Amino acid sequence: MSVPLLKIGAVLSTMAMVTNWMSQTLPSLVGLNGTSVSRGGTSERIVSALYPSPEEGWQIYSSAQDADGKCICTVVAPAQNMCNRDPRSRQLRQLMEKVQNITQSMEVLDLRTYRDLQYVRNTESLMKTVDGKLKTASDNPRSLNPKSFQELKDKVTQLLPLLPVLEQYKTDARQISRLREEVRNLSQVLTAIQEEMGAYDYEELRQRVLLLETRLHSCMQKLGCGRLTGVSNPITIRASGSRFGSWMTDTMIPSSDNRVWSMDGYYKGRRVLEYRTLNDFTKGQNFVQHLLPHPWAGTGHVVYNGSLYYNKYQSNIIVKFHFRSRSVLVQRSLSGAGYNNTFPYSWGGSSDIDLMADETGLWAVYTTIPNAGNIVISRLEPQSLEVLQTWDTGFPKRSAGESFMICGTLYVTNSHLAGAKIYFAYYTNTSTYEYTDIPFHNQYSHISMMDYNPRERVLYTWNNGHQVLYNVTLFQVINTAGD
Repeated sequence: MSVPLLKIGAVLSTMAMVTNWMSQTLPSLVGLNGTSVSRGGTSERIVSALYPSPEEGWQIYSSAQDADGKCICTVVAPAQNMCNRDPRSRQLRQLMEKVQNITQSMEVLDLRTYRDLQYVRNTESLMKTVDGKLKTASDNPRSLNPKSFQELKDKVTQLLPLLPVLEQYKTDARQISRLREEVRNLSQVLTAIQEEMGAYDYEELRQRVLLLETRLHSCMQKLGCGRLTGVSNPITIRASGSRFGSWMTDTMIPSSDNRVWSMDGYYKGRRVLEYRTLNDFTKGQNFVQHLLPHPWAGTGHVVYNGSLYYNKYQSNIIVKFHFRSRSVLVQRSLSGAGYNNTFPYSWGGSSDIDLMADETGLWAVYTTIPNAGNIVISRLEPQSLEVLQTWDTGFPKRSAGESFMICGTLYVTNSHLAGAKIYFAYYTNTSTYEYTDIPFHNQYSHISMMDYNPRERVLYTWNNGHQVLYNVTLFQVINTAGD
């Protein structure tokens, strides 16, 4: 799926790792400059990168050596390949496009010249005949009788199509002259860029950038988890369906599987549309329909490892429906969970039970009467739907607009309407919470579904009949073994 890429903040810990990484790979890419400062016996080194923002390239925007001698730096990944942002590479691409255009023009000229040359060769004998007759008429004007004159006139008429061919030759000659001048200019510019870039060949430099990005992506993929620090502007994928609904991709299958599922409405629905790719979903084409044996309630559904997990209508039962076999594999009651608009989110819509998945597994977000309507988080066993562990967040569910899990942390929005922000986080690994202030643009002013996909690291939302994506920025701490 071609969707805009996320940006991930990372903190690299351990002097050896960072020093080695920076010395071997970064100097060829980002031209660092630094200033050393002493503070209370601790040597601190501030490093700034050539690129002023995360969108423009891999960026180390601060680093410091702490009292223990560890070098800590913050790295922000780019939204796109850095090579695409390098002004020199952009100039090179433009030059390469010019070269390609010139090459194509030369091929056209070559083809046309070859064709016209064949025509000239075919008329060569005719031209010799006309030339002979003209010479005879010139030497002996009396020999040019009416019949001979008509024959000569006919021959000349046959030669008339040669005139535009010759005109085309003249035009092509002028174009070749212009192309020759362009090639000369290109050669000068390329020479200047080569001198500016030094010994590095452009393709070699591009491969080094790609290698670095691969290494950094691989590093972050291994870690996977981090704390949410930012949400991008919304990316509207499609406007379809009613005001309420949900859409999603599988949260843990291989990245080669790009299927998209869509479920319109928030109650009594049974029809699930499966699209082959995100592009097909955008165009509303190439889909199959699954008819669920039991209707759903709410919009808190999730596709996890090839199965759809959803809340059965007018019950607190969770259903696991397997797409390939088109059958229910298991269903289990979520003990004590409210349903049928007993404890929904602030927008209502039978959103009592919200199922979701993140890097750490499958979750259910709901509430019960004993918990006084506060949000409860339960981690579920995907095969049996058994509750493995439960946390009481102390946050009233009716005050929440929507919520989603990232790396074992529940993030809650303060509203489903315009002006919403993510303002509460509950950390299941420490059973603690904090109030946050992470703004995001609620473009269509009524969110009825908001879920995180750990495989793609984006937020899927259903916003007033629009299907919208948000990239996320995660803050990560990278520690090496023995740190």
